[in-house]
Amino acid sequence: MPTEILMPALSPTMEEGTLAKWLVKEGDTVSAGDLLAEIETDKATMEFEAVDEGVIGKILVPEGSEGVKVNSPIAVLLDEGESADDIGSDAGPAKATEKAAPAKDEESAPAAAPETASAPPAPKDADGGRIFASPLARRIAADKGLDLGQIAGSGPRGRIVKADVESAAPGAQPAQAPAGAAPTAPAPATPAGLGTETVLKMYEGRDYEEIKLDGMRRTIAARLTEAKQTIPHFYLRRDIRLDALLKFRAELNAQLDHRGVKLSVNDFIIKACALALQAVPAANAVWAGDRVLQLKPSDVAVAVAIEGGLFTPVIKDADTKTLSALSAEMKDLAARARDRKLAPHEYQGGSFAVSNLGMFGIDNFDAVINPPHGAILAVGAGVKKPVVGKDGELAVATVMSVTLSVDHRVIDGALGAELLQQIVDNLENPMAMLA
Repeated sequence: MPTEILMPALSPTMEEGTLAKWLVKEGDTVSAGDLLAEIETDKATMEFEAVDEGVIGKILVPEGSEGVKVNSPIAVLLDEGESADDIGSDAGPAKATEKAAPAKDEESAPAAAPETASAPPAPKDADGGRIFASPLARRIAADKGLDLGQIAGSGPRGRIVKADVESAAPGAQPAQAPAGAAPTAPAPATPAGLGTETVLKMYEGRDYEEIKLDGMRRTIAARLTEAKQTIPHFYLRRDIRLDALLKFRAELNAQLDHRGVKLSVNDFIIKACALALQAVPAANAVWAGDRVLQLKPSDVAVAVAIEGGLFTPVIKDADTKTLSALSAEMKDLAARARDRKLAPHEYQGGSFAVSNLGMFGIDNFDAVINPPHGAILAVGAGVKKPVVGKDGELAVATVMSVTLSVDHRVIDGALGAELLQQIVDNLENPMAMLA
């Protein structure tokens, strides 16, 4: 019977998306891996591929549609021998859900209808429930002598498709998740507060412009509300003297100028944090619901402001990379973040984040932890301040204020202080970071 093509979840936080553009039209023949559409998620615009072969029988959601829920039907795929007439009159496929709808193979046929030799009848599992597989997959399985009950489907709602049976060996067992795999992250909490109608009444008669929330802004609101409601934040503050770092940076940039490399203070901050996580491994950890995961590599996320929101691309293994390599990767990630061209694996993960507002003249601030990270460093501007030297004399130095926001479930006060001290030592003695 006709198969639903469902709106995919292209990121862990995606609950709905915008079907930006169809790359196929009704009547087109597609194969597994062919591009079907461009979909805007809460983070980026991504291409959506077909997982099975067939003919696009009907497009249910026109391009440009916003707020399309994940797992809702967006098109119908017809298999060999099927036609658009097989599609129900309700503008969707006959099967609205796998459990509730009757299968075509089980529907009553007119007595005079000749028997077809297309696909074998729908198989049953050990409990008598129907196993959902495409007609082509059932035929291939019958030819190869495969038990569909022993094959894990990769299609919508676990449907077995051609690729599944072609790659399966006789007697293959269904794929199972690793024993230690982390459970799927729950959907972010809906932001609480005054209701829409209440707020509209408060400003009745005042001049205002209503701004529609896009997917990114909705996700930011939900995740930050969740973070502040569920993460027990505490804050550690330090001042860092930058004079040695600024001098060292100027010397390095002069030597690297012929290579077109220009290191920023933020590059040194990322490197300092990555090395600190290695020096204090117990703080290189994330909260995983009912356990703490202590990471081995230093994967540092960096907040990048974009129009309408922000991204936190992750620099993986930042402790092992040279400053020039780290700087080049950060520039590339930031540029693609602003164009919303990052892939999900480039902004997911990490145990620690850096948020730098110093370039905006902010002296200091408290950043909100991005779950499941254990901590985030808020970085202010470097400013000239009077300081007391080691000999007791008054001097002028460039001082940068930082605040470490810490998840108390993961990192206790003394451990957080140790981590911050290590970051300070690295930045005040920058040459040691190259050792």
